[in-house]
Amino acid sequence: MPLDFSVVLGYWPVLLKGLALTLAFTGVCAVLGSLLGFAVSMLRQVKLKLVRLPLTLYVEFFRGTPLLIQLFWVFFCFPVVFRLDIPPYVSVLIALTLYMGAITSETFRGALKSIASEQHDACTALGLTSKVKVLYVIFPQALLRAVPPLLSNVVSLFKESALISSVGVADLMFVGQNISNSTARPVEFLSAVAVIYFLVAFPLTRLVGVVEGRLLRRYAY
Repeated sequence: MPLDFSVVLGYWPVLLKGLALTLAFTGVCAVLGSLLGFAVSMLRQVKLKLVRLPLTLYVEFFRGTPLLIQLFWVFFCFPVVFRLDIPPYVSVLIALTLYMGAITSETFRGALKSIASEQHDACTALGLTSKVKVLYVIFPQALLRAVPPLLSNVVSLFKESALISSVGVADLMFVGQNISNSTARPVEFLSAVAVIYFLVAFPLTRLVGVVEGRLLRRYAY
């Protein structure tokens, strides 16, 4: 069968709908995972081993195992372990958020270490509470320092999110596979899916360099 990429045009609305779902999962899990990662990075600085050890195990487990295994484990094992009926969309949200939380916790941990000790001493001298110190002094500086690697993490999450098609969620990859199977034109549709992923991811990777070069070098340090 000769290649005919014009057949892709008739399926653009469906592909874009799948892309919208992919972007929605990426955006929500990036925000939730980043907040989780910051909380984990702060708690891992606590001297109490009872707090640090479980969090360290969580981070190392999710950083050291494939995301596909994590998706399958949450999708198949969570309902059995917790005796709950968890929809596929919720399973994906849980798995991607936990994965994002683990990798961003290391990003924030590095950013927190870069904050000078004088900042902590100044907060103590001013009599600021721990909550005020974290929210208004530590978090803004850590976030600014962590922006480039956080954006890189978001790009990675966007690309890794293609794996959620394996648990039956109708994202861009799932839609592209279904259409290619039903039309018997895998080259045209899988190529189109690859191009769409590239068109979204490439500008984000360029944005990382722009932010780091023009903003962080001027304001963060």
